[in-house]
This record gives sequence, structure tokens and C-alpha cells, in this order.
Amino acid sequence: MSVTWAKCKSVLITGSSRGIGLQIVKELAKSNSRPATIIATARNPSGSPDLQELSKTCPGVHVVTLDVDSEQSVSSALQEVTTIVGNEGLTCLINNAAIGITKDLNSVTPEAMMKSFQVNTVAPLFVTKAFLPLLRTAAARSSGMGIHRAAIINVSSILGSITNNWDEGANFKSYAYRTSKAALNMVTRCLAADLGSDGILCMSLHPGWVRTDMGGPMAYLSVEESVSALLSVLSDLSEKDHGGFKDYRGDVLPW
Repeated sequence: MSVTWAKCKSVLITGSSRGIGLQIVKELAKSNSRPATIIATARNPSGSPDLQELSKTCPGVHVVTLDVDSEQSVSSALQEVTTIVGNEGLTCLINNAAIGITKDLNSVTPEAMMKSFQVNTVAPLFVTKAFLPLLRTAAARSSGMGIHRAAIINVSSILGSITNNWDEGANFKSYAYRTSKAALNMVTRCLAADLGSDGILCMSLHPGWVRTDMGGPMAYLSVEESVSALLSVLSDLSEKDHGGFKDYRGDVLPW
């Protein structure tokens, strides 16, 4: 892993109880070049034995309860994280928590659309708003742009690309999921426009099609392959990536 991660003093990952979020915590925690403070959040951390084991065996790994869909939970988590990071602030926020509701034109419902939008789009925005003071504190302590200073990483999907939803890209029928990720990409662009002057890098990142509970068994990437590549891409981010949309290989994706 790049030494850049050692310059990232703290990282918070949402949705860390399983899948990509858990693997990010695992890989960062066991690396020689790693953030000093790793904050793994989940709606129900006690339900993840892997997460509990990491917090016991890896120094600097903190497990915090955070339901991104609950304003009260976000507020409580903010207080706890503020105590953990102290005057250093929060260096990197990875908005990873999401739900995948697959609905085609015949089966899509207003409820599926609204639930997907709430968890996949609205929640990342308001988690970011809550932790923004801590990110600004970290940004004020350094210069340049990247995970060494302050960064907001929204885990999105190529399925949210409007350009790509044509030809072969249209084969995956999911109005709720695809729309929520397209909207998340707009949240990324809006945040980038607002926070660039603070030195806080904002970007959307596509992890690839990964064999997780959400991705399913037919996906072409293991969670280890995806996360290893993602962390490498994140370590190289700079001003040129602000407001961008990339995949796990570092390739720029169309909006």
C-alpha cells in the first residue's frame, strides 16, 4: 500500500460491517503504511464478528455505531468521532453505506425509489454535512489536495452513469439503484464546487462489479481485488481529481 495512507491521519468508513466497507477496514488496519486512526462505522457493529475482532487486535481501529439513515444516530456518532480525532480533525470520509434494490419498469415502486434515494443519496450528503467541521479542521492543518489533507469519497457506481446507460449499459434494469447513484454523483459535483476553496477533495468512485451480498456471485471482482485497487487509486488523488468520477483502476468515467 502507498505510503500516502500513512499521511492520512484518520479515515472514517460507513457501512463497514461487511463487503467493501469491511475489506477497506481490514486492508488499512493490517498495512504497515496506514492511517493512525481508522473509524469503522456500521448500523449494527455487534452483528459483525470480523469487525469486532479487528477492533480488538488492531491498534487504532475504532468501531462506532452509525445508521446513516438516522439523524439521531449520525449526531451521536459525530460526538464519538469528535472525541476520537480530537484537534486533528477527520482526514478522510468514505461514504460507502448503500442498499441495492433491483427493480425493473414493471416492478419498480415509489417506495423502492424513495428508500434508495434516501440511503444512497440523501444520507451520504447529510453524513458529510455532519462531519464537515472535522474535515475542515483537518484541511486547515495542511496544503494541497488529497487524502493526506482532507477528502470526501462517495462510493458510487458506473450504473449511475447516464452516458453509460445505453447499448450494453442498459442491460441492468434497476430504476431505483441507478437513479440514486446518478443523484449521488451530482451530490459529489455540488460538494466539490462548494468545498474546493477549503482544500477538501471530493470525488465519486466506482469499485467495479464485486462479489458481495449486493454484487452477487457472478461479479467479476473479488472484494480483495476491488479494495486493493481502490486504495491504490485513493492514495494517488490530487487537485486534478477534485470533482471527478473514477473507477477502481483509476480510469475516468463518463457522467
